[in-house]
Amino acid sequence: MLSDIDILKEMINKKATVQLKGQQDGKGIKYSVTLTEPQHSYSVTIDRMPKDDKVIVIDVDTYFPAPRKIFTGSKGECKRADFVIVTNTGTEKIILCLEIKKTKGTNSTIIQQLTGAQCFVAYCKEIGKAFWHKHNFLDAYQYRFVSIGHISISKKKTQSESSTNKNPNSKEIHDCPNRMRKISYSGSLRFDRLI
Repeated sequence: MLSDIDILKEMINKKATVQLKGQQDGKGIKYSVTLTEPQHSYSVTIDRMPKDDKVIVIDVDTYFPAPRKIFTGSKGECKRADFVIVTNTGTEKIILCLEIKKTKGTNSTIIQQLTGAQCFVAYCKEIGKAFWHKHNFLDAYQYRFVSIGHISISKKKTQSESSTNKNPNSKEIHDCPNRMRKISYSGSLRFDRLI
């Protein structure tokens, strides 16, 4: 039986996915992914990604056009976040919606973008249930929402200096768009700290 990740890899056009990079070290292969915002030519790299067969990274903003031909956009329903990362490590099943900004961005706009990405995933869920006939497709996954800002800041800043919400050590779960985790980019991000 196909896993949810396998189904997504069949469903989503390969051009719309971002490939992981593997680097061998003394303990095995370490995976990372670089997420690029092509319109503005900036990117972020996320280290310590799950193994390639346990994750899919989808470039939603570039490859899923805003549905302006059907929706008015009056409530922000045509917006969507930049990337969605879906992973099943066996212990955690996470759908991470990510918005990256060169500067800070406004809360209301980012919330709309993250909500749009959640709606994209809901659409994929229904496609998986209807066309792959997997009645519980993506149902067991937990959402996480993250906004990464200040991409243009000097990369000399360390991870511990970056701000995550109001308190970098906050245990508040960022499981809905209006409780998103906000991170100032420091040149290095770890996947486990995003989820």
